[in-house]
Amino acid sequence: MGRTREPARPGNNPFAPSQGMPRPQSRPGGPRPGGAGAGAAGPRPGGPRPSPGMMPDRSAVGRPGERPARGAGRPGAPGGAGARPGGGGGFAGRPGGPGGFRSGPGGRGGTQGAFGRGGGRPGRARKSKRAKRMEFEEMQAPSIGGVSVPRGDGTTIIQIRQGASLSDFADKINANPGSLVTVLFHLGEMATATQSLDEDTFKLLGSELGYDIRMVSPEEEERELFDSFNIDLEIGVDSEDEEDLEARPPVVTVMGHVDHGKTRLLDAIRNAEVAAGEAGGITQHIGAYQIHKEHEGVDRPITFIDTPGHEAFTAMRARGAKVTDIAILVVAADDGVMPQTIEALNHAQAADVPIVVAVNKIDVEGANPSKIRQQLTEYNLVAEEYGGETMFVDVSAKQGQNIDQLLEAVLLTADAALDLRANPDRDARGIAIEANLDKGRGATATVLIQSGTLHVGDAIVAGSSHGRVRAMLDEHGNALTEATPSRPVQVLGLSSVPRAGDTFVVAPDDRTARQIAEKREAADRQASLAKARKRISLEDLNEALAAGKVDTLNLILKGDVSGSVEALEDALLQIDVGEEVDLRIIDRGVGAITLNNINLAMASNAIIIGFNVRAEGQNAEVAEREGVEIRYYSVIYQAIDEIEQALKGMLKPEFEEVELGTAQIREIFRSSKFGNIAGSIVRSGEIKRGTRARITRNGVVVAENIEIAGLRRFKDDVTEVRDGFECGINLGSFNDLQLDDLISTYEMREKPRA
Repeated sequence: MGRTREPARPGNNPFAPSQGMPRPQSRPGGPRPGGAGAGAAGPRPGGPRPSPGMMPDRSAVGRPGERPARGAGRPGAPGGAGARPGGGGGFAGRPGGPGGFRSGPGGRGGTQGAFGRGGGRPGRARKSKRAKRMEFEEMQAPSIGGVSVPRGDGTTIIQIRQGASLSDFADKINANPGSLVTVLFHLGEMATATQSLDEDTFKLLGSELGYDIRMVSPEEEERELFDSFNIDLEIGVDSEDEEDLEARPPVVTVMGHVDHGKTRLLDAIRNAEVAAGEAGGITQHIGAYQIHKEHEGVDRPITFIDTPGHEAFTAMRARGAKVTDIAILVVAADDGVMPQTIEALNHAQAADVPIVVAVNKIDVEGANPSKIRQQLTEYNLVAEEYGGETMFVDVSAKQGQNIDQLLEAVLLTADAALDLRANPDRDARGIAIEANLDKGRGATATVLIQSGTLHVGDAIVAGSSHGRVRAMLDEHGNALTEATPSRPVQVLGLSSVPRAGDTFVVAPDDRTARQIAEKREAADRQASLAKARKRISLEDLNEALAAGKVDTLNLILKGDVSGSVEALEDALLQIDVGEEVDLRIIDRGVGAITLNNINLAMASNAIIIGFNVRAEGQNAEVAEREGVEIRYYSVIYQAIDEIEQALKGMLKPEFEEVELGTAQIREIFRSSKFGNIAGSIVRSGEIKRGTRARITRNGVVVAENIEIAGLRRFKDDVTEVRDGFECGINLGSFNDLQLDDLISTYEMREKPRA
């Protein structure tokens, strides 16, 4: 209690006023030896060592936010302790200096670099030109939705390819894709940065930001793609040397209205039976053939392309007009000029192709060829006998009349109006006229060589498919080793089925062909996504949510050839179904209906449309078990009519097809009395005599609507054969049978529509 408080123990912080050694002013034992002038004379030998108490009142290193004091280091001392001789005093002063912390004009003392940077007053850094330009652009750019986007002046042209995204557009204008998403959102459109957009959306965004949006055409995009691989697509007859050019056969496209006799005319020219193999007697494929005609003592080959006449096949007719040299317009003398006649005429005139008119069916009662000449005069086709330049030939395809005169007219027109030459000594180029998927051969394509020569073993790319030519076949199935200009051939060896109308070129090697095909496929995918994207604004979103889910009919299209699938898709999308019902085609393809198609239909509640193809075996059982509806059609307008009726809810009671049984051909027996007998085993259901049947080969329909004329087990005639038993089946006059063909019997039952 009575103890005195000990003085505080000195600390080890020399800068704290309450710690450390006693200050010199209150030094016990009197003033420091040497007095005030000690600083001038310097420390005496034998004097006390410097200690923290000798330091100035304020720290040489300022505290955060505090400026160091100027002037002498210690009050009352003109030159602080430790000053060098001749110095003006201060802590660490230089000889002759004014003293204090600052040892020079505007300079810091000996602390340069001690704390991470040089001494002296920090100067303001100069901005680079790029920083100034960016700052200026940000000042000028409008703020839309709180973001800054570079603006154009209204005439700035930005080229965008089909199916591009906001990221692609942002790269063009040096903007942030996220900012463009915000701008588009404030304009009433919702999209992500990587989503493919359509042309209207880009036009809307460009008009807001001051850019003139130009969509790159597919031809320009194709040219840029091939230029990147050093392949020139612009090489034509004009750029070739005269000594390299050789005469090539003319390519003739037969066009006209449905059922006016185009295929029958080609049959008469080729002495073949093409129309008999087409369902309903109408052409639904595009075919290419080459025939030979002796003209003025010279054997002249002519390539013919047959196009469908049904209104749904507009794309096929347009494609045929683009690749042709001469168009034969077939008009029935008893029917006159019809809508597809005018459409075919417009296609030919748009392609600037000479036209030869074949007035067919002159042997039919009521035929009036002169009336046809008068009607076509309205469409700038004036016959030669009327003083015009168009050659008219009256023919009868059924009787074979005047076929030679028609071919003479074609060759005369070709020699008079066209320069039909090409260079065969270069890599081949051309167009894929038709393509399909063969179970044994894989993807096959019918191509027309336009220039160069195609050899077996060449690496080719056609559309988004590529491969090496494994084999080439002509229209008769004969193998070829090379194909010269204007020669139609069937090519085997492609990786996938190309689309009808795709251009094909010979690439330097397989790797280049694969890279071109992959880039084409990516561009096609983005373009299809942009086409399928349905625009919805913020105002429409609330209405759609309030109105509930819109009824949507999802379809999956499968066909035997790509041209038919394309035509069916275009025709279905043109159906006007109103706003209550939406039609979506979620998948399309070539070949038999696969398990993947059925799984997709199950997931999306879609209906599968099989056009001349079917689901067989396990796939058909899965579809039936899972309740997936598959509609089979062999004539295109039946499919169009039924889908349209289903969409409009105007369906009347209909006849539905009920499959009775299937049988697989195991052996074929020849009979002089009955023709070919199919030795078969019944795989499912039962086979009844007198029912209708169809023949499918590798998933593709070969024959339709054939009657089971006879049914026999051993030597006994029977009326039906059940599952698991063998039998002999007589199909009447149909004899085109092969092993493993599938015979499916069915009957039509009336079904009331809901």
